[in-house]
Amino acid sequence: MTKCAINKTGLWSAFLWLLAPGLCFAGEIISFQGDLTQGSLVLGAVDPGYAVSYRGERLKLAVNGQFLVGLGRDAAAVMEVSLVNLDGDASTHRFDVRERVYNIQSVDGVPQRTVSPTNDDMARIKRDALVVKRARETMVDRAHFLGGFSVPIEGPITGVYGSQRIYNGVPKNPHYGVDYAASTGTIVRAPAAGIITMAEIDLFYSGGTLIMDHGHRLTSSFLHLSAILVQVGESVERGDPIARVGATGRATGPHLDWRMNWRDVRVDPQLVLKALPLE
Repeated sequence: MTKCAINKTGLWSAFLWLLAPGLCFAGEIISFQGDLTQGSLVLGAVDPGYAVSYRGERLKLAVNGQFLVGLGRDAAAVMEVSLVNLDGDASTHRFDVRERVYNIQSVDGVPQRTVSPTNDDMARIKRDALVVKRARETMVDRAHFLGGFSVPIEGPITGVYGSQRIYNGVPKNPHYGVDYAASTGTIVRAPAAGIITMAEIDLFYSGGTLIMDHGHRLTSSFLHLSAILVQVGESVERGDPIARVGATGRATGPHLDWRMNWRDVRVDPQLVLKALPLE
């Protein structure tokens, strides 16, 4: 549950929050919807006439004053958001961020080459990372994310965001997505509207990989695909078929790994589903 900083309007803000858990009030000019916890995405709203900055960067506002903030896996205990009005008056608003405890997951049977890459493999991995970085830097102005999100596929969840991964006995980076088990060829559907910014069928780690931008640099990535059904630049709506499940890249069997980024911050898709539910 979201915990709010009590300031300026104090008790009134607290009262409103109790009436609407998940909606966080900071005075009367800014609010947040979503869990303020590590790995979360929150939807903010600000009164007209204010500019919003986070971590020194001015944020894009939708026409209704709504904006996004992503909190990383190991985000600090306090989130600070700065506001500036038309007169140039600035204020800083602070919110507590809840700490999470993450699982440790051992995955055996992945191709050993993906655990201990060769020098040639490392060069390819760097090229892949550059392609992904460029795709995520694309700016889509339209706030597609305001239409809400649904799961891209139905299936048992076999991996969760933030868990420490141990591949073939070797500790590696945390897992930043949600894994859904499904048979090869199962259709993957767009969880929300957006624009396709990358479609690569053979990246070293992630195999068939698709990236779509939901606006304001909120992106979804779909990994280990056996087929991609859309092209770069194509507009898609929520529920449109975009790909097929596979077991390409570093995988032990067919599944979909769905990941989400806000700018360069990796966020938990399961928390995005809570912060941005369907209209």
